[in-house]
Amino acid sequence: MTFQIELLVVFVAYVLDLILGDPPYLPHPIVYFGRSISWFEKRFNKGGKRFLKGLLVTVILVTAVLVFFMTAQYLLSLVDELLSYLFIGLFFFYGLANRTLIKEGQMVFEKLEEEGLEAGRKQLSRIVGRDTSQLSAQQIRTAVLETMAENLSDGVVAPVFWFAIGGIPAMMAYKMVNTLDSMIGYKSERYLYYGRFAARLDDVANYIPARLTGLLMVMVTGSLRAFRFMLKFGNKHSSPNAGYPESALAGILSVQFGGSNIYHGKRVDKPHIGINNRAITMQDYSVSARVNHAVCFVAIVLALALKYALYY
Repeated sequence: MTFQIELLVVFVAYVLDLILGDPPYLPHPIVYFGRSISWFEKRFNKGGKRFLKGLLVTVILVTAVLVFFMTAQYLLSLVDELLSYLFIGLFFFYGLANRTLIKEGQMVFEKLEEEGLEAGRKQLSRIVGRDTSQLSAQQIRTAVLETMAENLSDGVVAPVFWFAIGGIPAMMAYKMVNTLDSMIGYKSERYLYYGRFAARLDDVANYIPARLTGLLMVMVTGSLRAFRFMLKFGNKHSSPNAGYPESALAGILSVQFGGSNIYHGKRVDKPHIGINNRAITMQDYSVSARVNHAVCFVAIVLALALKYALYY
């Protein structure tokens, strides 16, 4: 019965994510993660020994999240086991970020088609860290698909993977690691030393999930080209992980990703992933969205199967 209850609450959380995404009217733990990161950054990212300060802040925040969720779940189980399962369902919903970015990607494509280049650039700036002010329509569409592929790893497969390994506490600790990387894990002058440990920790946390994401993309589409592209281009990306889901999607769609972009005022030249530099269309977005949904579902099924094998 224990596993059946967990299966039920996870399934309900998955369905709620499909329906609601991340509704702005609900408080979200990532918002509080971000506030805590900002609080520490303003006080410690100055003066000397910035790498050591960033390392200590990262360890403190990740450990605090892990301990908090372990303690909360344990205390709830002492009060009423049902409360513990509701806790699992609620934070699995918060930890899964599938629908939101798919919807955001759709909005970029629609804005670009309906309102033109400037509207598309502005909408894209909501979901990427690069400078969008000079991007062409092709570059905007490319950025959306790259982001969807990377988010499929960071926002779906990796959280689900860590849930399978260590439940909600591990899932939320991973979300803190990922939030730290997204806020301070840059090679800019401000964060080069302070955020270096957080960036490396994020690389470690995503090492297996990124490659698993690519393999799941191959599995749900049956695309041998996607598998060949993973082998050929997966390690060509500037990130040790992002290249695998991006190369799998480039293979599925037969398109080319990569090229030069501006991040935080600096030009970054990314190697090209894929060989067919054709125009990207709304149909490519639609295929990408279906791939994301399919991989999300399969990843959750596999995670539950692994948890059953390990703990029940």
